[in-house]
Amino acid sequence: MRYAIVTETYPPEVNGVALTVQGLERGLRARGNEVDVVRPRQRQEAAQPHELLVRGVALPRYPGLRFGLPAPCRLARHWRRQRPDAVYIATEGPLGWSALRTARRLGIPVATGLHTRFDTYLPDYGAAWLQPVALAWMRRFHNRGDATLVPTRELQGFLDGNGFHHPRLLARAVDASQFSPRQRDAELRRAWGLDPRGLAVIHVGRIAAEKNLDLAIRAFRRIQRQRPDARFVWVGDGPLRERIARENPGFIFCGIQRGQELARHFASGDLFLFPSRSETFGNVTLEAMASGVATVAFDYGAAREHLQSGYSGVAVDNDENFINAALRLAEDDALRAPLGANASRAMQRLHPDHVVAEFEALLHELSQRRRAHALAAA
Repeated sequence: MRYAIVTETYPPEVNGVALTVQGLERGLRARGNEVDVVRPRQRQEAAQPHELLVRGVALPRYPGLRFGLPAPCRLARHWRRQRPDAVYIATEGPLGWSALRTARRLGIPVATGLHTRFDTYLPDYGAAWLQPVALAWMRRFHNRGDATLVPTRELQGFLDGNGFHHPRLLARAVDASQFSPRQRDAELRRAWGLDPRGLAVIHVGRIAAEKNLDLAIRAFRRIQRQRPDARFVWVGDGPLRERIARENPGFIFCGIQRGQELARHFASGDLFLFPSRSETFGNVTLEAMASGVATVAFDYGAAREHLQSGYSGVAVDNDENFINAALRLAEDDALRAPLGANASRAMQRLHPDHVVAEFEALLHELSQRRRAHALAAA
């Protein structure tokens, strides 16, 4: 089968959408499919044989990220020449809209992915009044496709109740052979200024307003009163990094890490704080759990789907409980260790191959359904 994937973000950009899309693409190809990728050109790179690179524009306030410009004519020519059996559109930007309209015009079935709840970001940027508009815009986009893929049953239920016509569950996975407690590195911990019994509190992700990072800082300051040996390690980058570093000179900023280095940083932490309340999923929650790091997160997204509170981490429902849970785990090494071990074992079953197989089956189903309709209409 031949499939096309359209995305406005792709590695070397580092974010959950880019890495998830790349994993699906590689997985489909490993299962014997031909896969074309349509995405914005990054810098002056040359297209690979399976890629269609389009013009992009820098995303405001996010250096290094771009969104793709509409390319209906190029897409139509390309898909007429190499017609895909189905198209997966991962992002709702100008390129995504362009691809959706082109596929509809050519009669190619389309699955869309709801990776980002843009409506939940708006209050963090002073535009809460735009939330209903953003949700309506997302609903209009996704309802033009044949299926909307979502990572949790919670989000599937929300979409069902808010006028989205056909949400379908596609679980997320974590590579437990990469993210593992075995990646823990004493030398890296020493570089962070920790002795063997010191406490590494870690946050991994984009350092941006929508991540609710002030809550993580408040929790760490409470921890520090009880554990002066604690260090707060930040992995990632973003528009708030400079301000947070300036206001907190003792924090350790490691920048963006990838692959094995990211796994090493995760596993070398002791307590993962994930204060975001705006994630559609939160891949880093699974990566922390697979790495054997005790995790505190809000009870939604990946945490609600996969974290068993009190057994493989702690899921909370408000800011005060977040801080209290972080403090309790920081103070009690004997409580923290089994939570991390249980989390690591639980992640063993979320193998990427299973998710790719489900993804392939869904795209094949859409293709067969479209062919059946075409035969019936002939």
